[in-house]
Amino acid sequence: MQVDVLNSKGVKTGRSVELPDDVFSIEPNDHCIYLAVKQYLAAQRQGTHKTKTRAEVQGSSKKLHKQKGTGGSRKGNIRNPLYKGGGTVNGPAPHLYGFKLNRKVKDLAKMSALTYKARESKIVVVEDLKMDAPKTKDYTAILDALRGDNRKTMMVLPEYDSNIYLSSRNIPNTKTVIVSDMNTYDITHTNVLVFTESVAKLFSEEPEVVEEA
Repeated sequence: MQVDVLNSKGVKTGRSVELPDDVFSIEPNDHCIYLAVKQYLAAQRQGTHKTKTRAEVQGSSKKLHKQKGTGGSRKGNIRNPLYKGGGTVNGPAPHLYGFKLNRKVKDLAKMSALTYKARESKIVVVEDLKMDAPKTKDYTAILDALRGDNRKTMMVLPEYDSNIYLSSRNIPNTKTVIVSDMNTYDITHTNVLVFTESVAKLFSEEPEVVEEA
């Protein structure tokens, strides 16, 4: 799949890059995408929910009244779950929601998501960006030239660039990641996927660098 390389003003440079078919033109697996997105979202949950049992709430441990002879039911202490202020029965306890996915499933999910973006012509390749200093206004101008409107955009860089990151972090509907941190959730939840020219070449030259950590 040939994609034209644009400059920072959105104009074709006359160059193009080849995005390999074994990554960007496969038979998509929707279930793998579902599992990868589910795993990502599950890992974001803190899982710190907690209620106190009758052993943890405050209250006397003294038996409320004698076992027999009152005409009433048998009662233990005031921390009984039946009473106000008592413990909770089978309440939530802290736990992790994350689950494991096999490497091949995660890789297939990512390639499936990239294939959908390629089919919809939502992948843009821009020549390598270089900013001398953080400048949100300049970075916004570059994005506007590439995406055309206020659609969600993800810029993928070959390595961390502090100037680009600082320029982009306050811009709504945009995200900047390095290629090794790109995941299925981010790909599916963006409208325009922007690769720098170096990143686009990595898919053909060193496909292993795009594997998800």
